[in-house]
Amino acid sequence: MDPHQEICRAIDAYRETAVTTSHAIHEHPELKFKEVFAAEQLCAAASALGIHVERAVAGLETAFRADFGAGGPTIAILAEYDALPNGHSCGHNLIAGAALAAVAGLHAIAPQLKGKIVFMGTPAEEGGGGKIILMNRGALKDVDAAMMAHPMDGEWSTMPALATYGVRLKFHGKAAHAAIAPWDGSSALAAMLQTFYAVDQARLHLRDGSRVHGIITNGGQATNIIPELTECHFVTRALTSKYAKEIAERVTQCARGAAMAAGTRVEETITSGYKNMVTNLTLAHRYAEHSRALGAPSPDPPPGLPTGSTDMGDVSHRMIAIHPVFAISNPGEGTCHEDVFVRHADSPRGYDAMIRVAKALAMTAYDLIAEPELLAAAKAEFAAGRGT
Repeated sequence: MDPHQEICRAIDAYRETAVTTSHAIHEHPELKFKEVFAAEQLCAAASALGIHVERAVAGLETAFRADFGAGGPTIAILAEYDALPNGHSCGHNLIAGAALAAVAGLHAIAPQLKGKIVFMGTPAEEGGGGKIILMNRGALKDVDAAMMAHPMDGEWSTMPALATYGVRLKFHGKAAHAAIAPWDGSSALAAMLQTFYAVDQARLHLRDGSRVHGIITNGGQATNIIPELTECHFVTRALTSKYAKEIAERVTQCARGAAMAAGTRVEETITSGYKNMVTNLTLAHRYAEHSRALGAPSPDPPPGLPTGSTDMGDVSHRMIAIHPVFAISNPGEGTCHEDVFVRHADSPRGYDAMIRVAKALAMTAYDLIAEPELLAAAKAEFAAGRGT
C-alpha cells in the first residue's frame, strides 16, 4: 500500500482518540504556562502509542517531547494547547489534536521512515513565547523542519503573521484631594489618557499592515484622589521586527510628551515579542497539494489578509517551517479570540477539519523524509531567505 494511504488509514482509525483528547482539552482551558491537564492528556496519548515521552522539557513544566525513528532528517510536528481567558477561543485544542493524530499516522508506518519524527508540546503561545524558550534552551536544535496548523475562518497554505513588540508604561504623578486641593496634584491618569489619544493620532502615519493596541492595567487608586500612579500596556505589530520596534519607540515618544504636558514623569519598558512568519513556500505548497487532494483547496492567502502574531514566527527564522490555517467557520461567523470561536473549536466541523489537516501534515512530513530532493529544495529556499 502507498505510504500516504497507510498514514491516512491510520489517522482515520485514530480519530476517536484524537477527538476525545482534543475535546477534553477544550473542556479544561488553561492559561499560558499552566497547561498541566492538556500536557498530561497529550503525553498519555503519545505513551499509549508506544512513543517515549520526555516531560518538562527545557525546564518548562508543561512542555514535552516525544520522538521516534532514527537517521535522516528530523521533522517536528508542534502542538499548542494553551487557552485564553474566554476559553479556547483560538482553537488550540484543535492544533493539539491535529498534531497528535498526525504523529499517530506517522508512527503507524515507523518502520518505513528513514528519519525522525518529533512530537513537541509547546506551551504558552498566547503571549508567553514558549517556542522561543524551547529553542533558546536547545530543545529543537536537531530539528530540520517544523510544522503545525491553526484553525481560522479561512483555508490558506501560509499565514503571514506579524512581528510584535511590547511597551509597558508607568506614569508617576502627585496625589492630592480631588475636591479640596486638586491644584496641588498632577494626574498620572491625565498623562495616560493623553498618551492613548496621541497614539490614536499617530496611527494615520503608520505603514499599511501595521497595528498598535493597548489596555489600561492600572487607572488610579480612588476617585477622590488625583491619581499618582497609572500603568498601561501596548503591543505594536508590523510586517518586520524592525518596524514593529520603530512603532514601539513612537509610542514612548507619545508617552513622554503626554507626561510632560501633565506635569508627571513616565517609566518606559520596551520588550521584543514575536518575529514575523517566514513561510517555506516549497513545503507549504506540498502541504497544499495534499490538502487539495483531501478535498480542501489551501491556496496562498490574498495580499493584505488580516493576520495576527505567533511565536511560530520565531521558529521560521531558525529553521524550515510552515503554519497553514484551516477553516472551522465561515468568514463573518467568528474568528480567533472571539467568544463564538470557542464553540467552533468544539464542533463537528472543527473535528472533521482537524483530522483532515492531520493527514496533510503527516503526509508532508513523510515527503520531507522520503524525498531528499524536496528537503534540499526547502533548505535552499530557507538559506536564500525567501518566503512570505
